[in-house]
Amino acid sequence: MNNYAGFGKRLLARFLDVMILTILIGGLFYIFTGEYSINFEKGVAWDFFYTLYLVIVPLIWSGYIIGKRICNIKLIQKDGHKVKLSNTFLRELVGFHLIGIITLGISLVVSTFMVIFREDKRAIHDIVGGTYVIES
Repeated sequence: MNNYAGFGKRLLARFLDVMILTILIGGLFYIFTGEYSINFEKGVAWDFFYTLYLVIVPLIWSGYIIGKRICNIKLIQKDGHKVKLSNTFLRELVGFHLIGIITLGISLVVSTFMVIFREDKRAIHDIVGGTYVIES
């Protein structure tokens, strides 16, 4: 079967993604506003663009985003095919954000333990989106 990506690689990929995109988007905020500080409106804009990035880029880049590419892991459908818009939309917007908001973040803690202890390393958002994260 597939070599599922574990918690450490997934966490590192997310960290790298956030750091790289924060520098890029922070630079754009500075160019357009002349400020480094992020107020509420800019924070909402960051979340919107980051979520859009997580939904769109894996479609274009065969399951990769920047952090996943660096860590040599990628997102695939449960059946092993390339992800579709329905997968990434359900995974990020419903499985991660909506369920995270409804459960006040408890789903993130549960997902962490799911990735650590489940044999297939799937979190709540992977199950909702019908996806796996594999080592490529």
